[in-house]
Amino acid sequence: MAGKSVKTALALACIAQFLVLFDMSVITVALPSMQEDLGVGPGVLQWVVNAYTLSFAALLLLGGRLADLYGHRRVFVAGLAVFTAASLVGGVATSPAVLIAARAAQGVGAAVLAPLALTMITTTFPEGAKRTRAMTISTAVSLVGGAAGNLLGGVITEYLTWRSVLLVNVPIGIPVIWFALRALSERTDRSHRARLDLPGAVLATAGLTLLTFGASQTHAHAWTDPAAAVPLLGGVAALAAFVLVEARFAAAPLIPPRLFGLPGIAWGNVAMLLAGASQVPVWYFLTLTMQDVLRYDAAQTGAGFLPHAVLMLAVGLRLTPVLMRHLQAKVVISLGGVLGAIGFWWQSTITPDSDYLTGVLGPAVLISLAGGLIGTPLARTVTSGVTVADAGAASGLMNTTRQFGGALGLAVLITLTTANSTAAPAALADSYGNAFLGIAAVMLALAVIAPVLPALRDAPLDAVPPRAAESTRV
Repeated sequence: MAGKSVKTALALACIAQFLVLFDMSVITVALPSMQEDLGVGPGVLQWVVNAYTLSFAALLLLGGRLADLYGHRRVFVAGLAVFTAASLVGGVATSPAVLIAARAAQGVGAAVLAPLALTMITTTFPEGAKRTRAMTISTAVSLVGGAAGNLLGGVITEYLTWRSVLLVNVPIGIPVIWFALRALSERTDRSHRARLDLPGAVLATAGLTLLTFGASQTHAHAWTDPAAAVPLLGGVAALAAFVLVEARFAAAPLIPPRLFGLPGIAWGNVAMLLAGASQVPVWYFLTLTMQDVLRYDAAQTGAGFLPHAVLMLAVGLRLTPVLMRHLQAKVVISLGGVLGAIGFWWQSTITPDSDYLTGVLGPAVLISLAGGLIGTPLARTVTSGVTVADAGAASGLMNTTRQFGGALGLAVLITLTTANSTAAPAALADSYGNAFLGIAAVMLALAVIAPVLPALRDAPLDAVPPRAAESTRV
């Protein structure tokens, strides 16, 4: 493939990754402003986050298949068009219902873009050093996207309005759509178009949605109350039907059952679920803590996330690869889980009298170390031993597990909070502290199960032939 086409594919893949992660994180700092402007409570507010996260997670498996069946350019443009249009609708929404619906539509577009970004890299770059280099660049862009969302969200909200955190996607999305139409080549295999597993996608979406909705209802109802129990049981039934369809009836299942014969798939995705259940809620509760307990404004809150962004990026790109050449992946994961548990326990002790150094920065060091240490070895674990034919399914399962873990984790952890946003700062500190203790327990559980994961270790750099190392330039 010509060098220009290679760079085009990588650039568009990186843009897709950036937008998905940016939009997932940028909304958190704006939540208090949305709450005040629209007059909603915590139970409704969490769905501004969950609507995006859940639709994104529930449709990742289907989204990963679309590019193979309908072509890269067509699917990329369609996904970005849905994402951009939904951002416009959400930015001008005047009611919580419209905003939540727009966020769900954004998640649909993101569910197409995220797996397509990985597909574009794996089909453009041959397996080996060049593909590894391209994935490293994509990973860095993803980390920058998440960090930029937290940092810029506060500035945009403080000096413009919370609506701008959604509207900013419009002037980005439109020119990228035009560029993709002109520069991206079409790749499709029309002979497999009939193999789209729509029944599996419908059942998976219904099951994940019902489970998360049921969990969210436990904030106001007991687990045995019909308001919570009925959707929870419905979600379990839908997922059981999904497993049956995938195992017995689907010609090309979204998740081939043979994947679970691999050592890293089953326990690896349990670990990924726990990781997701800690990584999404932390930004939600930390945003509310800085604004409601420490009384920071939106710009100060955004700046407060700077250490998290810098440390997580540095650890993920520099320290973790070095550790993985000397330690097994599961050891690095366990270490991250322990550090994260300590960091979140420390975060739970915050009070209205805490200063930034002890109330935010200190815990941030441990929390960011944990996040940076866990991501790469866990992704390596859940994709180890997967064949090329199943790589997309394994990647889709990994992303689905992580994102659903985030949505379910937020729904469950919010039930641990006992005070509403109008309570005194001291009461809110105790309330949010309960959530941080819950996240600490999740991280500790991750550290405990890590030893059952397969033993994996990266080859040392000096094992790579010099010529292969030189070929990593893309």
